[in-house]
Amino acid sequence: MSPTFPQKVIKYCPKCGGAKFLYKSDNSFLCENCNFHLYVNASAAVAALIVNDKGELMLARRAVEPQKGMLDLPGGFVDVMETAEQALCREIMEELGVEITELSYFMSCPNEYVYGGLSVFTLDLAYICKIESFSNLNAKDDISGFEFYPLDNIPFPEIGSVSMKEIIKVFVNK
Repeated sequence: MSPTFPQKVIKYCPKCGGAKFLYKSDNSFLCENCNFHLYVNASAAVAALIVNDKGELMLARRAVEPQKGMLDLPGGFVDVMETAEQALCREIMEELGVEITELSYFMSCPNEYVYGGLSVFTLDLAYICKIESFSNLNAKDDISGFEFYPLDNIPFPEIGSVSMKEIIKVFVNK
């Protein structure tokens, strides 16, 4: 299924319900009925770069669509009124059942996340993370498993997200 951009999906003004909700070239919509102006902005997402004692990078297997079965960095979307750091700690607890003990910002990368046929544009924020213990890892939530890879043997064709590939490439070459 090819992605659908917001201008192909959003038809009605969320404020007044009017049908004259027109897409503008500046990534926004303007309602001709009530003059409500809605901008399409990126959603924030977070990703964890976790390396074990052997220097191998953890990659997670996606258990759900989009890109079910593909490799990914553990993480997810930032909830409303949550910091990126809070989101990352929550996501790692939800997906792996462990606490982050230390994190530091690494880089960001824009992405197009296609969910349910709709393109959601994200800004993916990557952090280098340390966790409390590798012995307590347990794949759950929206990952089916996790694997550790030597930095010189990352299976890039199995990584589904363009932004995650880019983040990992920069991390491997740092």
